[in-house]
Amino acid sequence: MSDHAGKFVWYDVMTTDTKAAEAFYRKVVGWETAEAGTPDDPYTILSIGGAMIGGLAPIPESARAMGARPAWMGYIAVDDVDAHAARVQAAGGTIRRAPEDIPGIGRFAVAADPHGAGFILFRGNGEQAPPRQPMAPGHIGWHELHAGDREADFAFYATLFGWTKAEAIDMGPMGLYQLFAAGGPAIGGMMTKMPTAPAPFWLYYFGVDAINAAAARVTEAGGQIANGPQEVPGGAWVVQCFDPQGAMFALVAPKR
Repeated sequence: MSDHAGKFVWYDVMTTDTKAAEAFYRKVVGWETAEAGTPDDPYTILSIGGAMIGGLAPIPESARAMGARPAWMGYIAVDDVDAHAARVQAAGGTIRRAPEDIPGIGRFAVAADPHGAGFILFRGNGEQAPPRQPMAPGHIGWHELHAGDREADFAFYATLFGWTKAEAIDMGPMGLYQLFAAGGPAIGGMMTKMPTAPAPFWLYYFGVDAINAAAARVTEAGGQIANGPQEVPGGAWVVQCFDPQGAMFALVAPKR
């Protein structure tokens, strides 16, 4: 098994207006951008201080025809995409896009857990994982699953990727918030989604310097605040947001 297996190694957002989304995230998160695709298959790299973090691309026409909406997706490293795709299905998940190669980059498959939250299986041709600096501006600081069923879905991911339980936090009426780890400190949390959420989903937290200033940038750039800002256990501050095209994301900062 590689050192990166079972870890999140990339993130991208599929959207309906790539230029508008690029301008939004440059302003809000401070990402630098660079074109890396082709006219027929455009793709924009998002980076911070020379570290590539993720990408931005249009929703494929085939996916749009099936009702796909703007959303962020996380790539989880595996040693064998095809074998893991089979394991996803055996464990009750689905494969939404069969394994295929990205020339010169690696191999991937689009998957969903048994309750429908999507993620991507990925094996790169070379170094896969960006340096993880959870609270650093521009880096991904947290991975949060709003699950169809917290315990059942944790078992699914633990079987696939070897994730382990860390601290569990009782959030009262909102239920238990289960932190999880991938061979080190906790990298995220899982909770059964609130009844008002239309479907289970993964939510990714992007690091910023200060939460109030970042939240102001969200609204100034045409996005919406869904929840927060609020302080979370450990002293960090978070805010959950929608970009102008409707993709949900969150921000995390060490101070208000």
